[in-house]
Amino acid sequence: MNMLHEPLRCAAAWSAQELRNNPDWTYQLTAADIEELAAALAETKRRKVGVPDIRKEHFPLPRFGGTLLRFRKELEEGRGIVLVRGLPMDRFDKQDAGTIFWGMGVHLGRAVAQNAYGDVLGHVRDLKKDWTKDMSARGYQTTMHQPFHNDSCDVVGLLCLRTAKQGGLSSIVSSVSIHNRMIDTRPDLARLFYERWYLDRRNEQAEGDTPYYITSVFNYHNGRLFNRFNRMYIESAQRFVEVPRLTAAQIEALDLFDELCMTLRYDMDFQPGDMQFLDNYVTLHSRTGYEDYPESDRKRHLLRLWLFTPGLADIPDELRMRYRDMDAWQAHPRPPIYKFEDMMNVSTH
Repeated sequence: MNMLHEPLRCAAAWSAQELRNNPDWTYQLTAADIEELAAALAETKRRKVGVPDIRKEHFPLPRFGGTLLRFRKELEEGRGIVLVRGLPMDRFDKQDAGTIFWGMGVHLGRAVAQNAYGDVLGHVRDLKKDWTKDMSARGYQTTMHQPFHNDSCDVVGLLCLRTAKQGGLSSIVSSVSIHNRMIDTRPDLARLFYERWYLDRRNEQAEGDTPYYITSVFNYHNGRLFNRFNRMYIESAQRFVEVPRLTAAQIEALDLFDELCMTLRYDMDFQPGDMQFLDNYVTLHSRTGYEDYPESDRKRHLLRLWLFTPGLADIPDELRMRYRDMDAWQAHPRPPIYKFEDMMNVSTH
């Protein structure tokens, strides 16, 4: 892999202090924005078109669409993070809020399936699973702490529908800043992250593929730094006898990476109606464990989008290999599920 031997100076190499001091990465929806989104929602109902068939022409945003284009530029060329606040959840039910979220997403990029069921609008909600034991379960289907990671797409979006009774704090960190700190302090360990790492596909491999895939954690490609990191999946890939054992140096590198995630992170508390968009190549996200409400409709509940955007089309070939899985899942996209009993049947990523 092409390796950077000095820190990369760019907007995506932000610090938590910078985010606190300069909140221009957040946006509060105005009354005019909300009315335009409500009108676009009404247009989808008039046309009798729903997710996943809604396209830009079905969700017209003549003015707010320009704001979304600015968000996309910030995601692709800037810090790689945007937080949109203020969608009134007392006005829109979950399904209508999901349609608005999807409509905003199709103005940002192309939504793709997130699992082998073809779900294109995913649910982040406790489904009583244990991802440490069940290889088909995922961390977002539990109340457990989720370590820092990124998802298998250009941009991940989250819409908060309900908050937890306690906990569930969202955290983000710049993977570019982590890279830069490692280059400055431990270039020997940084070098390891440019080499081959094996990640578990967690029982979602396509027919004929291996149950794991190979990638680097860092990859410098055409002037951009790309990151792919999920320690949980790196460690669970060790269950396959043909995967090389992690070396002491690799474990030391992973430990340092985790330490820097905690040192450099920025924490935020989602509120209902908040939408977070992250460039996965330069940003990692995490969530603390949480205690939920006993009532079904009060349980912590987020919706998730996976997007590919035009400005992030030039990516390393090793990432394209992983995206073949998404292409296979996309063949049969499934409308979103909102009934909790039906959600319980979803067992994969």
